Amino acid sequence: MKILVTGSAGFIGSALTMRLLNRGDEVIGVDNHNDYYDPDLKEARLSKYINNSKYTHVRIGIEDSDLVNSLFKKYKFDCVVNLAAQAGVRYSLTNPHAYINTNIVGFTNILEGCRHNNIKHLVYASSSSVYGSNTKMPFSIHDNVNHPLSLYAASKKSNELMAHTYSHLFNIPTTGLRFFTVYGPWGRPDMALFKFTKSILLGEKIQVYNYGKHRRDFTYIDDIIEGVIRILDKPASSNQYWDGSNPDSASSNAPWRIYNIGNNSPVELLDYIEAIENELNLKAKKELLPIQPGDVPDTYA
Repeated sequence: MKILVTGSAGFIGSALTMRLLNRGDEVIGVDNHNDYYDPDLKEARLSKYINNSKYTHVRIGIEDSDLVNSLFKKYKFDCVVNLAAQAGVRYSLTNPHAYINTNIVGFTNILEGCRHNNIKHLVYASSSSVYGSNTKMPFSIHDNVNHPLSLYAASKKSNELMAHTYSHLFNIPTTGLRFFTVYGPWGRPDMALFKFTKSILLGEKIQVYNYGKHRRDFTYIDDIIEGVIRILDKPASSNQYWDGSNPDSASSNAPWRIYNIGNNSPVELLDYIEAIENELNLKAKKELLPIQPGDVPDTYA
């Protein structure tokens, strides 16, 4: 298949790109190489496959509609995996427009590209953060998610709604994947694993929000990629049993689906820190702080 992967130099995007190339797919990767974190890390990820004959790299932002339109027309993709997004819950409190530009405007451009170019399946990253104020555990795709706690979460919920509209109006198979706290090699430096490890090694204090009582359903990158691949190869179909008088939140009478991809085993943050301490054979200097605005106390797929 010829597959567009947006965010292809990112953490999940680079891992997916390598997996697709290894199985023989042709991948056109798009990334804007922004400076949300050190762009050198993206360059280092990219160096692993930039010379693969089946890979083409395009440095653009998906918020540029003309460039995205030209991209779709030029390469004529079979499927699209949209992983490009402005990430981070806390960053959205101070830089809201970045989330609107990439996660809303950019996603609209991807949907329009799929609409006009006969794309067989659009798979896109949603997030466990869409569960927001929900306290019923574990989080189920069949529960409503109408109370996001951050603009990042709201933008991901918006993506699900926008995708449904395009599936309904234009019969485009779309599948949204709610990722749960992804970790592993080549991960983002703003995530807890790398941030905490670096600070502990340097003897610096780590800031532990919600007094360490957070629980996160940490999910290893290889498991995330396995989920994406399996879904990509099975385009969304309509649910023939879907009932508008008792609507299921994870399917539709349109070819639209939502799935969680998580570990089904949440870990308390203090236990997570202890595991890092044990591996480093060092004790962390912890600064225990209240929960941050926008944070969800627990995630559990």
